[in-house]
Amino acid sequence: MQQTIQTTLLIIGGGPGGYVAAIRAGQLGIPTVLVEGQALGGTCLNIGCIPSKALIHVAEQFHQTSRFAGPSELGISVASPRLDIGQSVAWKDGIVDRLTTGVAALLKKHGVKVIHGWAKVLDGKQVEVDGQRIQCEHLLLATGSSSVELPMLPLGGPIISSTEALAPKTLPQHLVVVGGGYIGLELGIAYRKLGARVSVVEARERILPTYDSELTTPVAESLKKLGITLYLGHSVEGYEGGCLLARDGQGGQLRLEADQVLVAVGRRPRTQGFNLECLDLKMNGAAVAIDERCQTSMRNVWAIGDVAGEPMLAHRAMAQGEMVAEIIAGKARRFEPSAIAAVCFTDPEVVVVGKTPEQASQQGLDCIVAQFPFAANGRAMSLESKSGFVRVVARRDNHLILGWQAVGVAVSELSTAFAQSLEMGACLEDVAGTIHAHPTLGEAVQEAALRALGHALHI
Repeated sequence: MQQTIQTTLLIIGGGPGGYVAAIRAGQLGIPTVLVEGQALGGTCLNIGCIPSKALIHVAEQFHQTSRFAGPSELGISVASPRLDIGQSVAWKDGIVDRLTTGVAALLKKHGVKVIHGWAKVLDGKQVEVDGQRIQCEHLLLATGSSSVELPMLPLGGPIISSTEALAPKTLPQHLVVVGGGYIGLELGIAYRKLGARVSVVEARERILPTYDSELTTPVAESLKKLGITLYLGHSVEGYEGGCLLARDGQGGQLRLEADQVLVAVGRRPRTQGFNLECLDLKMNGAAVAIDERCQTSMRNVWAIGDVAGEPMLAHRAMAQGEMVAEIIAGKARRFEPSAIAAVCFTDPEVVVVGKTPEQASQQGLDCIVAQFPFAANGRAMSLESKSGFVRVVARRDNHLILGWQAVGVAVSELSTAFAQSLEMGACLEDVAGTIHAHPTLGEAVQEAALRALGHALHI
């Protein structure tokens, strides 16, 4: 038996939450061991956030170039472009490799010992990895999440998850996406722009059901313009004979010929496969229950990121990981953000930060709600994207801003300003009185605040 490794902090999972926790712990002088069974960077860097945005960029470039093969208002004319999907995937993989290599270098720089292998929890102080025992004072669970699978659509062959969709060897003639949430729509739009025919089957009555309809309407219009067919209110029953089978609310059956089916119906916390059940932790549904310090029901056992439930966002996991490292170092910290931005990288993009009008109303808050359309924004016009808007929600009595929402081209880049204004306790007057550079999309943020105050300048 190998000698037991002793450490102060043991982290299971090398995704955004785990590796950030490890880096910060190393900076603070905490002896740290990080265990990862696959590649450093987790789902986000390897088969999620980063590769999906890379593929979306490829798709957008190909789509725009294809537009110029016909009449163009911009006066650009090119021959019909050709797509080498193998080269596209290689470019995407290169980005992933550079980022994961960078993570490994940062961990080494800060003295973190990385052990590649699958962890088996023995108790709250001991973990075993391939026969090697590791003993710790603090155990941090950062195991992330996994794609939800459907029993009637087992993965394999033509039935794929987002992992396979991000590394295509060839493009399908007809891709059917099961799930009209952000993952399904992001990938469905990308495949359509790459030239595949795409249909989306969603059990609910509208796409992006976690967002309000005012925000999703421009996305629905874009899907129609792209030629993506929606089948809403349809429950999937299976796949046979090259066809996806589904049924609508009235009992009518749908048969869709499809040479590939992408299952994108959500993600669930990864709590299985590493003997976590031996700890008998308090659970919050399928997730590990945590308090405002990311402490579980067991002393010195912590959980961050997707394994601790919604919102399953990489930037939430990173912030939690940094905080836990600082708590272990003796700092007084609590995870109580005013807002965590949620971004949907569809076409157009959608951002939600803080309270929506509906949420504010449900909480009995008397609010001002105002929006400014990108159709009146010069920068949006110059980007050939006039759909969408910026919306602000603020208290009527003191004008404290409670939430921001936006839909439009590149609005993901506004999310930082939205979150920052909420964290700083900004009022409408603060944003309205800040000089915003012209011409930028950010001017719509100022104009929304001005409109809430009753004196928008450009509408």
